[in-house]
Amino acid sequence: FESLLNEEQSVARKRIVVLTGAGVSAESGVATFRDEGGLWQQYDWQRMASIEGWEEEPAKVLEFYNMRRRDLMEVQPNKAHLLLAELENHYDVSIITQNIDNLHERAGSSHVLHLHGELTKVTSSDNRNDPKCIKELPLDMPIKLGDKAVDGSQLRPHIVWFGEFVTEYQTAAEIIKDADIFVVIGTSLTVTPASELIRYPHRCIP
Repeated sequence: FESLLNEEQSVARKRIVVLTGAGVSAESGVATFRDEGGLWQQYDWQRMASIEGWEEEPAKVLEFYNMRRRDLMEVQPNKAHLLLAELENHYDVSIITQNIDNLHERAGSSHVLHLHGELTKVTSSDNRNDPKCIKELPLDMPIKLGDKAVDGSQLRPHIVWFGEFVTEYQTAAEIIKDADIFVVIGTSLTVTPASELIRYPHRCIP
């Protein structure tokens, strides 16, 4: 990051696209998924992070995500988040993140696309991608059974669960196609379709 910040700039600001994963937020204390001691060693992802788990045991899924929402209040952006935000002083920066926390935004990044949703938001169980149904919910307010979206369905976390389509994928691909510099940090690129995004940068870019 420091080398990018110190690089001589041309008249036209270069476009940097950064793809980030759980490793970026790990230093802040946000639990990762597959590492030693990660969330999926403590919880069954098939129950806590799948559409099937939600349909069968919504109360347990809400308890899991309410816990994660509370935990998010206790952490702060780390140096990686802050340096990425600082890059905006020199470059046109877009961040595409697999993370569902808001640490990039809290660090000051202006253009953040969340592939897998956002812990700070809730949506409809019936129409999860309807913009009218998506809203911010303060992290200290739990999502409860009986809470309704504007369409009358049960409120749920605004998260893309296993078994659901990643609606922001094509938008992310288009952003990457326009990059002058493409950076991947904090992700093992083992989760699809996010792992497929590395196919989209121009071959000649760094």
